[in-house]
Amino acid sequence: MKTKAAFLKNPEKIEENPLKIIRLELPELKENEVLIKVNACGVCRTDLHVVEGELGKVNDIVPGHEVVGTIEKTGSEVKNQKIGNKVGVAWLYSSCGSCQYCLSGRENLCQNKQFTGFSKNGGYSEYIIADNRFIFNLPVGLKDEEIAPLLCSGAIGYRSFKLANASPGSNIALFGFGGSAHLTLQLAKRFGHKVIIISRDKNHLKLASELGADFTFSPKNGDVYENLKDKDIEAAIIFAPSAIPIMNALKIIKPGGRVVVAGIHVDGEIKIDYDLQLFHEKTLLSVESYTREDMLEYLRLATNLGIKPVYTDIKLEEINAALTDLKNSEVLGVKVIKF
Repeated sequence: MKTKAAFLKNPEKIEENPLKIIRLELPELKENEVLIKVNACGVCRTDLHVVEGELGKVNDIVPGHEVVGTIEKTGSEVKNQKIGNKVGVAWLYSSCGSCQYCLSGRENLCQNKQFTGFSKNGGYSEYIIADNRFIFNLPVGLKDEEIAPLLCSGAIGYRSFKLANASPGSNIALFGFGGSAHLTLQLAKRFGHKVIIISRDKNHLKLASELGADFTFSPKNGDVYENLKDKDIEAAIIFAPSAIPIMNALKIIKPGGRVVVAGIHVDGEIKIDYDLQLFHEKTLLSVESYTREDMLEYLRLATNLGIKPVYTDIKLEEINAALTDLKNSEVLGVKVIKF
């Protein structure tokens, strides 16, 4: 069986249009796998990192890991799914299930895990094969295009929010305002926090205000530390793929605060002034993927709290242009491939 897919032969800068639309032969299903007809796939910044080789060189791959689709065929050992079920496939394709991390509920740290759209062909395709143990039954009442971004952008924001461990009602700063941050803003507001958004893009700041941000600031308008040092910020989450926001966030959080880096890749060197940025029991930590428990919790919360992405749907053939827009910060909310 063949599928139409956006295929990456070799990593290149996105401006070179490296994703080519081809007909790709699908392998036979293994016993724990399912064949899924893709309905929608979110366009995530991680895909851009994959395409440009920033996560390590990967050849002959179909990116995409925010996948919503319907099951068309099941492997011989799949007993909990049936043809026609709507399911989600996300970044964590599989983990080993037997290491110290998997056995302690930290499968996201497994050293033998595989990733959708990086280790295995992903959702920029009409059909995808997935490991049944790592797919998700999806909430009802949301469009496929609304669910897709929740499967990475939303889930990573949720794990970052949990790790930030901010006190109820406290002030939280989000640096960068793309796909993940605009969902995390909604989550933090639903939990009663005051949220400060830092972004260089005026259109992103306008959207942040429309979604309920309590204060917005652009570094183009002055020094971040001088303008935000008195905002009583307990926690910060970094979505921008740059070292500079990390260093600024460590300056502006109050004693005992946390800075959580949500991105899978960061450009630049992190230089820390111990007295100014790390003393007073401040904490800096990163996020790596999510656990299946995180995802199930988040999907329930997003449904119950009415968290939805701001999105634009595109065709598969527009994927190079969509990733170029993402690189240039020209996407409001997220873009989603609709099949």
